[in-house]
Formats: sequence, structure tokens, C-alpha cells
Amino acid sequence: MADTATPNVIRRADYAPPAFLIDTVALEFDLIPERTVVRNTMRVRRNPDASHASNFELMGEQLEFVSATIDGAPFAQAHAHEHGLTLDNVPDSFELTLTSICNPAENTTLSGLYVSGGNFFTQCEAEGFRRITYFLDRPDVMATFTVTLRASKADYPVLLSNGNLLEEGDLPDGRHFARWEDPFRKPSYLFALVAGKLVALEERVKSGSGKEKLLQVWVEPHDLDKTRHAMDSLINSIRWDESRFGLELDLDRFMIVAVSDFNMGAMENKGLNIFNTKYVLANPETATDTDFANIEAVVGHEYFHNWTGNRVTCRDWFQLSLKEGLTVFRDQEFSADMAGGATDEAARATKRIEDVRVLRQMQFAEDAGPMAHPVRPESYVEINNFYTMTVYEKGSEVVRMYQTLFGRDGFRKGMDLYFKRHDGQAVTCDDFRHALADANGRDLAQFERWYSQAGTPRVSVRTQYDAAQQRYSVTLTQGYGDTAPAARETQKGPLLIPFAIGLIGKDGHDLALQLEGETRASEATTRVLEFTQTEQTFTFVNVAQEPLPSLLRNFSAPVIVEYDYSADQLAFLLAHDSDPFNRWEAGQRLATRELLTLAGRAATGVPLQLDDSVVAAFARVLTDETLSPAFRELALMLPSEAYLAEQMAESNPAAVHAARQFVRKRLANALRKDWLAVYEKHRTPGAYEATPEASGHRALKNLALSYLAELDDPAEAVRLASAQYDAANNMTDRSAALSALLNASAANGGSVEAQQALDDFYRRFEKEPLVIDKWFALQATQRGSAQRPVIEIVRKLMAHPAFNLKNPNRARSLIFSFCAANPAQFHAEDGSGYAFWAEQVIALDAINPQVAARLARSLELWRRFTPTLRDGMRAALEKVASQVKSRDVREIVEKALA
Repeated sequence: MADTATPNVIRRADYAPPAFLIDTVALEFDLIPERTVVRNTMRVRRNPDASHASNFELMGEQLEFVSATIDGAPFAQAHAHEHGLTLDNVPDSFELTLTSICNPAENTTLSGLYVSGGNFFTQCEAEGFRRITYFLDRPDVMATFTVTLRASKADYPVLLSNGNLLEEGDLPDGRHFARWEDPFRKPSYLFALVAGKLVALEERVKSGSGKEKLLQVWVEPHDLDKTRHAMDSLINSIRWDESRFGLELDLDRFMIVAVSDFNMGAMENKGLNIFNTKYVLANPETATDTDFANIEAVVGHEYFHNWTGNRVTCRDWFQLSLKEGLTVFRDQEFSADMAGGATDEAARATKRIEDVRVLRQMQFAEDAGPMAHPVRPESYVEINNFYTMTVYEKGSEVVRMYQTLFGRDGFRKGMDLYFKRHDGQAVTCDDFRHALADANGRDLAQFERWYSQAGTPRVSVRTQYDAAQQRYSVTLTQGYGDTAPAARETQKGPLLIPFAIGLIGKDGHDLALQLEGETRASEATTRVLEFTQTEQTFTFVNVAQEPLPSLLRNFSAPVIVEYDYSADQLAFLLAHDSDPFNRWEAGQRLATRELLTLAGRAATGVPLQLDDSVVAAFARVLTDETLSPAFRELALMLPSEAYLAEQMAESNPAAVHAARQFVRKRLANALRKDWLAVYEKHRTPGAYEATPEASGHRALKNLALSYLAELDDPAEAVRLASAQYDAANNMTDRSAALSALLNASAANGGSVEAQQALDDFYRRFEKEPLVIDKWFALQATQRGSAQRPVIEIVRKLMAHPAFNLKNPNRARSLIFSFCAANPAQFHAEDGSGYAFWAEQVIALDAINPQVAARLARSLELWRRFTPTLRDGMRAALEKVASQVKSRDVREIVEKALA
């Protein structure tokens, strides 16, 4: 299944329009698992905007070529080869019919047409369509598709494809057919088909213009009771897009299909979205609050792609963030509106905090490593490797900055102009930027650098207060610091950074803001400074007292702020800042500073000690009932071990783990009574509700339980966790209780209660694959001990009958969880984690290169670790480099070693 050809670097600068265009496509499928016949009839013409080519080159992989006809006559000058099909001396305009055969049953890559659980599915983004039929498989070739599916009616009673159903009926020999038409031009990556034994939850809704729409969520029959939340999320998404952006569903029906074997989260194929079951199936017994929230977000994301990605798509894959960054921003805004509407800033801030935590932990790390690249990359070897945190999450932050600069109304004006100009087109990130600029009468030429420069910008802040003149100056300096070489090469000059700031007085209230040159103070107590130079000073006047600055409010730009707050100042911000995000940020800075100091001591064997002021700051948040439970849970959660290790000059996961565990124990013991009180106060008796309010109560209660499991004597926590596990009527509480039992057990050399709960969990949910994924993940991420290292548990679980390396969800639940989410155990000094990683990357590479490449990235920052760990990681990388064959994995490991 591997591509052993020498990788060719694809460069954005080399883009050229296609020599030919395809206007219409008629596909006919005779679906047989081992031998599916595909007949592909296309109307082809030369592209008047491209250079002349006598040959017509089509992409194709792992296809058996059968025949070609042009305008109904056999065409002898068709030559099939490893990477596609060449047709010599074709006319200027013609009808081309190609017949080919593929083998979906053997397609373990899950790219193209494949079989999962006895059903047919497709995944065509980015370059999977070429595994189905020969085609110009590039996003700037857009055509209308008609699709006819034929299959055994008994084996595949449901036949689905994009668009609207034209007709269906029976055929001889127990077969049947369905014919579908998508009236909208689309690139081949948005094609989809599904065939199998499925059932649907259906709803009919009316669009804003009064047209009736059929909504369907298709699943295997035993999962039908887990589809209500996905359907509600789809209906909410449709209503939100109509309300917020004036965008209606444009087809007669919209379908979601769930499949358990899927490389990604979901896929926005026009009108027929194919989803990983993880982002569709949910009921209280099997799904956590996080699962419910993720389903809502992912359903929204894929639905919103109907306009930002489908109706307007990418000219080429370098523009991937044009659709992904924009649509992540849209799904983040949707989730925030679902939680708090447009006015509940505290509820919206909770969502903002969650998004920024992910960005900092994962995308900032990407910016610091060998895979660093701009939001719009300049080159790639394998496009699947560029479905990255930079393209998605940093891309969404770039889109958010437009809204920060222009406000909601200005952003909506820009979106309206974007669709007016480009509906039905394949365009670029620059086209989007020009629409936002023109709609708001602004020159955004400098803003382009956000798309073309890699690395995480750093903004250092200096302040000066002149009491006599009542002037407060804020000097901002931007740069990149000591960034990765891959990022350094792209930097061309200062960025336009929208830098939101507030000033807080000694009484904890915001001060009025009046910049020098303005005639009066602004009504708003947060100002967005447009920071455009390498160094720039902004002076506030009529400032009657020396303020404390609240910097980068609501995380107004994806940058690192450098300002030397004292511990007392951070504690003051944590107690008083009116910006909820910065209130959380102050606590995170305070904790990070203390944890890094302790990690440095742990690395040299110095005894650890936590200042009482830190405990007091946490106690204030824990007992402050004016703060929402959801916010308190986030504020009391310590920075992750992975994030902390990245902040060290030389990453030392063992030292970070020791420091973090010391702080958790200290907070647990010092605030024991408060944790117990919070645990009791925030129980949620009665029927489960997946509301933001109820979820917040459960989150804070379960955080309290996790701290209580750190007590020197955890007997009380074990009792509480065992009782919670036994009485739980929802997966959130059950899995949190099991996690607490595992952690209490690790601290005390094992426990009967933890093992009993593990065994019971498996017995209860043996027939629920997504829940068994949680069972694997909880064990892979448990703390472990010297007597019982987690690598031994993981290796034993690899042989469990429920483990299947070919299923991406199962591989992620065990292997990825251990390698990426258990740093202290994975980075064991004996190198056992690295040896395991190498084995699994090599094994996955032979089955599914996309999944293997994701796992390969676990070691890309190897140069930043201590010498002993570096040596072990380098040896593992070299082993992988010498054995893998796919270009997916080779690109990752070769860049890491370069």
C-alpha cells in the first residue's frame, strides 16, 4: 500500500492552471468488495487560460485500467502507468469514457473507496478520488456529478451519493440501483458514496426562505439510539448559519453517515458528510460531556463547509486554510454562541480558553519544530501531512483577527462580499483577504504576512507611568525570538497585530481609555491597538493612577506576550480582571512560573516547596461562587506536562511530572476541605442533561475528585470514586471516577478497587467500540509507577482481543494516547517508549500511512530534550527512517532528522 517513489517536492510557486477542464462527470459503480467496476464519462475541454498540451494526463493509483473511448469510439492511445493514465493527441473538446477496476476490500489506507464493517465508504480529500477512477484530481477542476450505484439489494440496501436522489429501482439477479445528481459544481475531493446496511434518523425542517429540507443521520442499526444529539446539532448549525451569516442549506437533503474506520474526524462531501462514529454517536451512558460538545462542534464544522469549502473552494492545496481555518473559526463561534449567545462573555470565554489551550499546547509546539510552516505553506511532499494545527487552529486565529479588527458587522460585510464575488469558484487566501479589505475600506497588504510567515510571534511589552502628566505609555516590540530554522526562513517583516488591552486600577476596576490625540475617553474599557511596526509606543492620557495592564485580552492575536508581572500582580489579575480570558491567563502564568521553577529543582534533586501565596490564589478561585463552575474548572487545572516541558530550555518530562505531581498533592492536602465541599456542592442528581450549565458542574466536581485522589491518604477519594462509579448514570461521571481510582492506585502501588472498576467497565461496554476506546485510553494515560510502568500495560493491551491496529480510533486510543498524552511514561530514560513508538510507526506505515505519519510526529521535537532522551529518540527516528516506505512518514522523519 506504500508509495516507494522518490518524493517530489510540490511548491506553491509552481502552480499552473490545468491544461484541461472537466465540465460534467457521470459515474457508474458496480459495487463488489473485491472487484468494483467504475465507468466514468466526462465532458472535457481545453482550458483557454492554460498553456497548450497535446497529451491529457490523469491521476490514478492502484487501479486496473480496462478501456477508454473518446466520443464513443475506442481510443488506443491511452497508456496506464503507476501514477495515472496518459492519453496522447486528444482533441480540443471531447467526451471521454474510462472503465477501471478497484479493490475496496483490500484498501486498508481508508483513502478512496473502501469497505468497513461490510459496507462501502469513500474518503477523497485530499487525493483519494484517484484511487476510485482516473481523473484530474485537483481542487481547481470543478464539475457537476451524476452518480449511478448498482449493488446487491440484500447486502447493500442503502445506496447514497452527493446531492439529490433522481431515481431508484430494482435490477435483475437481486440487485438494485440509485441515481444521484449534485447540481453544484465541485472538485473531485468532495465526491462521496456510501452503500450498506444502514438506518437513518430523519427530520424535515424549513429553511429561512420556507423550503422544506430532509435531514438524515445514517448509522448501523444498533446505533440508532445514539443519533439524537447529532441531529439536534445539525439543526442548530443550519439555524445558526442562517442567522449569523445569511447562508441557507442549498440542497433538498443533507445527510450524515457514521463509520467506525475513518482516518479523520469527518468529511464535508457536498450534501453527504461522512463522519467518524466518534463525532456522531452519543447517549448519556456512552458519551462524556466532552463528546457531546465535540459532536456539536464537528457537526457544525462540516455543515458550515457547505459554503466555506464547497460553494467556494480552494484553488490548490496550499490554500487549505482558506476553507479549514475559516470553518474552524465558524465552528468556534457557533459553539460559543450555543454556550453563551452573543452577550454572555463568561460562557463565551470558557470556549475561548479551551481553544487557546489547544493552540498553545499543540500549534505553538509545531511552530517550534521541523514541521513549522506558514498558514499557507510554500511546499510539501505529502499533502496529508499538512492537515495541521497551523492550517486549522492558527488559521482560525488569523480569521478571528479580521473580526477583531472590523467587529462582527464588518466581518459579516466581508463574508457577504466574498460569496458575492466567488460563489462557485476555486480561489485563494488572498481572495478572502481582499474581500474583507474591500468591504471595510482597508488596506490589508501587511496582513498577508500572517499567511506567509511561520513561527509564533513574540510581543514584548514595556510600560511607563508619568504621574505628573497622568500619562501611561505602552511600548510593544514584535519579533520571533529563537524560532525553529524552518520558521525563521519565512519571516519577512513586522505583522499587523490587533493587540487588545485594558488598564486596571488599584481598586480592581477598569480605567477609562483615552489615547493621545483623542478628544475624549472611549466608552469601551478594552481597546484594540493596531500594532504594525517592529516597535511602537501607545500613550494613554488622563490616567489618574498607575494602572496594571491587562494584555492581549481575549487572546486577540496568536502571539506570546512577554511582560514581567510579579506574582502579586498575577494574583491581583486572577482576582479582579474583567476580561475572563485574562483572568484565567493570570492563573496559568502564575502556575507555569511556579511549576517551571520546581521542575528545575526536581531535575537537580533539590527538595520541592510551594509558596503559600500560590495555594492562597487557588483557594480564592476554588471558593469564589461568583465564578461559573466551568470557568473555575479551567482556572484550577494546571498547565499540561507537555506544555510545561516545551517551556524549558531543555525538556525534562520526568522533572516536569515530579513538579506537577508535587503541586497537585500540595493543593490537594492544603485545600482538602474545600475540595470536598466543592465535590458535594456540584453533584448533578437526577436525569443527565448535556447543557453547558450541567456540564460545568460535573467538570468542577470531577476536577475536585481528581485532586482528592492525590491526598497522602486517598482512602476517602477511593470511597467517593467507587461510590460515584457504581451510581453513575452517565459516562462523564463513570469515566472520571475510574480515572481517579487509577491515579489513586498508582500512588499506592495498586488497588483492588481500581482493577475491579476496570474489569466492570469492560464487561459493561464490551459491545460499544467508542467506550472501549476510552477503556484503552484511560489505561494508556494512567500515571504508572516504577514497579508498574505503563509501557508494560500498553504492550499487554496490544494483545487484547479487542485491540485492532487497522482501526484508526483503536490505534489512537492506545498507542497515540501513550505516546502523546503520557509524557512522563513515554519518555522513560530506558528508551522503552521510543522502541515501542518505532515498532508501531513501522507497522502502521504498511497498513495506513496517514495514521502512521500522525504517530511519527510524536518525536519531531527530539532535539529539545535532555541528552539521554535525545540519543534514544534519534536512534528510534533513524530506525524508522531506514524501514518505512510511504512518503507520508518519510517526510516527517527526514525533516526531524535533517
